[in-house]
Amino acid sequence: MFTRSYITEKVSSYEAGRWGSGVLRREHTQRGDHDLNPHMELPKTSKPAAVLIPLIRHKGGMTVLLTQRANHLKDHAGQISFPGGRFETSDVGYEATALRETEEEISLGRDRVEVIGRLDTYMTRTGFEVTPVVAFVKPPIRVKPDPREVAAIFEVPLSFLMDRINHKRASRNVCGTKRYFYAMEYRGYYIWGATAGMLVNLSELLSPT
Repeated sequence: MFTRSYITEKVSSYEAGRWGSGVLRREHTQRGDHDLNPHMELPKTSKPAAVLIPLIRHKGGMTVLLTQRANHLKDHAGQISFPGGRFETSDVGYEATALRETEEEISLGRDRVEVIGRLDTYMTRTGFEVTPVVAFVKPPIRVKPDPREVAAIFEVPLSFLMDRINHKRASRNVCGTKRYFYAMEYRGYYIWGATAGMLVNLSELLSPT
């Protein structure tokens, strides 16, 4: 079980100053789709975005809240993702982006969320530079999907997502090129791509050995 004290201990030994205030205080490492595709050419320009990785503190153990994107969306329809979206100039930092998008997509109030820091930014093949914002969420939670963006909301035990035996490597052809990615399957939900990659990065933070 990954308790708050366990995560806090790991976080404090990870990089002093990166977490807590929500502001990166030193040069960070960029992760992304290129982790498994070292010859992939990254986009020359990026589109800033942020997602929230909500850790729900149930008495029986922590879970991670995820969403399934609506099937009618133009991009990534039906895929599993964290709540989040593009950075807006009116947002005061990436934490604000993640919280705003979470509230818009699943109606999770900011008063239930305690931001504890960020993971390394994640660059996608399509040019999004995503800042994953990690937060504790106080149960009970009341969420409601915006049907324009979200088809379903569900939780997965943190222990399952952090267990490296569940981190599969898969591939598919993209524009004639084989691309590799992480994937995890849980009760019929197929978590893959950037979302799975960010979860793998979180697992490396919490269980570095």
